[in-house]
Amino acid sequence: MQNNTKYPNFFTLIIGTEILNRRRTDAHFEFVTKALAEKGHKLTGSFIVEDDPALIIQTIKFIASQPNPVLFSFGGIGSTPDDHTRKCAAIALRAGEFVVHKEAKRIIEEKLGSDAYPHPIKMAELPKGAALLDNPVNKMPAFSLDERYFFMPGFPEMSHPMVIEILNKLVPEKRETFRYTLTAECKESIFIELMEQTPNTVEVSSLPKRLDAGWSVSLSVASVDKALAQNVFDRYLSLLKTENISYTLEDKA
Repeated sequence: MQNNTKYPNFFTLIIGTEILNRRRTDAHFEFVTKALAEKGHKLTGSFIVEDDPALIIQTIKFIASQPNPVLFSFGGIGSTPDDHTRKCAAIALRAGEFVVHKEAKRIIEEKLGSDAYPHPIKMAELPKGAALLDNPVNKMPAFSLDERYFFMPGFPEMSHPMVIEILNKLVPEKRETFRYTLTAECKESIFIELMEQTPNTVEVSSLPKRLDAGWSVSLSVASVDKALAQNVFDRYLSLLKTENISYTLEDKA
């Protein structure tokens, strides 16, 4: 796995029992992976959890413990009893400090009038220090913390434009990744020693396949450092040549 703390490690947290029990189909994972790919990035991890406050808190804490994390969290910021994300974020990232955000309160009252009470106004209760995210559909505020933890509605039509706007600010320029791939007629075990020697700033993946004629393995090497990626890939080529193993080079992806 490639792990370079110069760059963000992106995570998604998708909250909703209705996704896990298949009453609703998740749309966030595919969208975020494609949006990141367009910027030359990928997800480090993705979590789908039910509406369980303890689980949500622990998941946020785990993500926050990773190097240079950026979290896209979807769902659970409404005003119904199963919307726990606002308070969970406060517990996980603000030691439980949970306050009424004056601007969020103003927006909700302005948008809903008397209908803001008694329940929708609860959406103005946010972790201390929260910054608001503009909701392009109904203006009901989403929020962020520390410019790296982004908590958005579960509705894709609301949250996905937010993701694009956030990414354009965080990574305005596309990061180029240099990838080299081959398919060799062997088992992947022949590469293990080289894999163990590969720097952690280089991503190496192997996909074995059992064929009628024997084993084959697709090996891919990638890095944002072109010279390093080529150097590491050349080591694998040298090994295959030394062992007289047939291989084919594939187009860069």
